[in-house]
Amino acid sequence: MYARSTTFMARPESVDAGIAQVRDEVMPELDQMEGCIGLSMLADRMSGRCIVTSAWRSEDAMRATDQTLQPIRERIGETMGSSPEVEEWEIAVLHRDHKSSPGACVRATWLRVEPSDLDRAIDVYKLASLPRAEELEGFCSASLLVDRSSGRAVSSVTYDSMEAMGRNREAAEQMRMSASKDAGAEVMDVGEFELTLAHLRVPELT
Repeated sequence: MYARSTTFMARPESVDAGIAQVRDEVMPELDQMEGCIGLSMLADRMSGRCIVTSAWRSEDAMRATDQTLQPIRERIGETMGSSPEVEEWEIAVLHRDHKSSPGACVRATWLRVEPSDLDRAIDVYKLASLPRAEELEGFCSASLLVDRSSGRAVSSVTYDSMEAMGRNREAAEQMRMSASKDAGAEVMDVGEFELTLAHLRVPELT
C-alpha cells in the first residue's frame, strides 16, 4: 500500500474553503480513479498547514495518477494561496482501535533515519511505539509512512478529541524521545491537527 501527501501552507482564513473543495470536488474524482483507497485531510487552522493524503493499492496505481492530479492540486493551491508540496510514501504500518468520529485530531511526527536502518525503525514502531501509543488517552489509530530511499518517515496518531490529545501530550513526548532513541531516528518536526476528512480505506497493516 502507498500514499501521496500534499501539503499546503494556506492562508488561515482560506482553510475552510480548502476543506470544502477537497470534500466536494477532489474526493469524488479520486473515488473514480483505479487503485485509490481513500483520502484524509489534516488542518492546523492557526498556522494554515493542511495535509491531504490519498492512499493507493500499489505504487504503479499511485504514479499513474500523478499527471491527472496535478491540475487538481493547483486548483486547491489557488484556493488556499499556497503552492502544493507533494511527497510519496510506502504505508509500512496502519492500526485502528476504532474508527474516528467528528472532533478527532492527529499528532504527526516527521522523522529521519539512515535508509539502511529503516527496517529496524519500523520494527521498533510496531513492537514498542504502537503498544505504548494504544495506552494513551483517546487513542483511535496510528500509521507509519516511510520513504525507503531517503530514510524519511512520518507517524500519525489519531485521538478522539483535541482535549484528549492535549492531556496526553507530555506522555506522548516522553514516548517519542524513547522510541526515536531506540530506532536511531532524528525527530524533524511535530504537528497537531484537526482530522477534517477521514475517508481512508486502508486495511490493517501491522
